[in-house]
Amino acid sequence: MVTSATLLSLSLAAPAFADESPTASPTTTPSATPPANMSTVGGERLGQSGTQVNLGTGAPVLPKDLTARSWIVADAESGDILAAHNAHWRLPPASTLKMLFADTVLPKFPKTMKHKVVTSDLAGIGSGSSMVGIKEDETYTVHDLWLGVFLRSGNDAVHVLSQMNQGIDQTVKDMQAHAEELQALDTHVISPDGYDAKGQVSSAYDLTLFARSGLQKKDFREYCSTVRAKFPGETTKNEKGKTTRESFEIQNTNRLLTGDGDISTYQGIAGVKNGNTTNAGATFTGVAERDGKVLLVTVMNPEKNEHNEVYKETARLFDWGFQATGKVQPVGELVPPRGLDTTAQPGASASGTSAGDSDNASTKPVAASSAAKGGSSGVGVALAITGGFLVLLVAGVFLVNRRWPLPDLMRRRR
Repeated sequence: MVTSATLLSLSLAAPAFADESPTASPTTTPSATPPANMSTVGGERLGQSGTQVNLGTGAPVLPKDLTARSWIVADAESGDILAAHNAHWRLPPASTLKMLFADTVLPKFPKTMKHKVVTSDLAGIGSGSSMVGIKEDETYTVHDLWLGVFLRSGNDAVHVLSQMNQGIDQTVKDMQAHAEELQALDTHVISPDGYDAKGQVSSAYDLTLFARSGLQKKDFREYCSTVRAKFPGETTKNEKGKTTRESFEIQNTNRLLTGDGDISTYQGIAGVKNGNTTNAGATFTGVAERDGKVLLVTVMNPEKNEHNEVYKETARLFDWGFQATGKVQPVGELVPPRGLDTTAQPGASASGTSAGDSDNASTKPVAASSAAKGGSSGVGVALAITGGFLVLLVAGVFLVNRRWPLPDLMRRRR
């Protein structure tokens, strides 16, 4: 009965929260400077160019050495945007677009499923792409492939999973549809791996929506927070005809997780995805928790040409955000997906029912928190029978999951 009511609710859902058509075509080529009028999804202030912030009493000033073309600091639980800079500027996303790819495709295949790679699976991979090292005629589990996507940003892993998902074209259509469902209307998908392509754009706002949605999935959280893992190598045969297959270690390319020569592992970091291409420059979306507060920060294309600059600016924005929490007025919000209401109606569950946090969850995303492990998330539904009709009081309520467990890896780093 609940399932039927939920499906009914989606078909009868109210119009989208956004002020744009989901089929609106983004600019083919990103502008050299932020447009005077950008999207106002999430709030009027977000459509303005430049830095948007409302500092209250005792609030720290924003870092003065930020050079990114676009950035955003948001509360992952409430969706409040604490500060933003050109939040809706449509720019090339690079491999941060893989967050949308994962949020779209990850629920479709069980992690134990095996796939033998054929030549066509690896066709069309862009020159110079980041690769995890997938080989033809070798068999991989879905779990292996997702490690390749998240840790090494492997375009080869993305292409194999896309072929499993009825091909590249179908995957692009699925990603575009999911972006529109999430109200990420700045995004135009051309290639599922984020490889530079004419007309492929996203925004700091949209990338933050993708991260927030993906982080509702247990597997997504675990993959994006994994520092290193073993990946299957090639099968070899010795002189006696015995076959063996060894593995090799892969490490996450997210430098706030792993650290680097000029940057330390960030306290409380738990993912999510980085990217870097010629057109996009460096891009990054991160999630971190400190003192029970979870923040999302997205940084796109710092102008300062310094090693690991995108991570350094992200770390400074995280530091500011944790200090500024409760001392600033939001300048906007991360909107919920289409068809979901943010306010529970009479009769709605106050805490929601258990849903959507499984390995293959394909449910609507909910807002995030890291307060504790083992809690529930999901949809509050209340039904009433009136005059012989099934009346839907609440369906698909966008509730805060106050028990959203971030990985233990992050907790050891607080």
